[in-house]
Amino acid sequence: MSSFSSTGTDLITDRLVLRQWSADEIAAVVGDGRSARWAEDFPAEGDRVIAGFIAEHVDASSEHAHRQIVERDSGLVVGSLSLLWPPSDGAVEIGYGVVASRRGRGYAPEATRALVAYALGSPDVHTVYANVELSNPASMRVLEKSGLRHWSGDGTTARYRTVTPEPDQR
Repeated sequence: MSSFSSTGTDLITDRLVLRQWSADEIAAVVGDGRSARWAEDFPAEGDRVIAGFIAEHVDASSEHAHRQIVERDSGLVVGSLSLLWPPSDGAVEIGYGVVASRRGRGYAPEATRALVAYALGSPDVHTVYANVELSNPASMRVLEKSGLRHWSGDGTTARYRTVTPEPDQR
């Protein structure tokens, strides 16, 4: 599904490093601080929400959970993505966001593909899913480019997922 390698806890794609949040970075985002290692428009609102969630939930710092999206070339943090860990009945939800200055470069699908593949490599996970508002077609395209398929929805939300093949189909 995706090409990535791991170094310690980092996941590395062609153009990105998916790195766990440090305690200092969480504190800086929650406290409206700045870092020279962040893109000018990082953190976005979604990043603030994730940092606040991590700060309030000790178990949210799982190696599988929340990561920053870092451009390999510049070393700047340009977004974040999350697996809402632990899985529930083998399914885990994914979410992502890339700051406006870096959108349109394919970073969100690249990062999402890698994190989906990483999640599906866990023996505890057979399904990765995401819910997206129908008013957000760009996010639907990210999910499709990431290998997730539309499987249900209602009048306001589309549900996407990918499932590992049954053992006899691998």
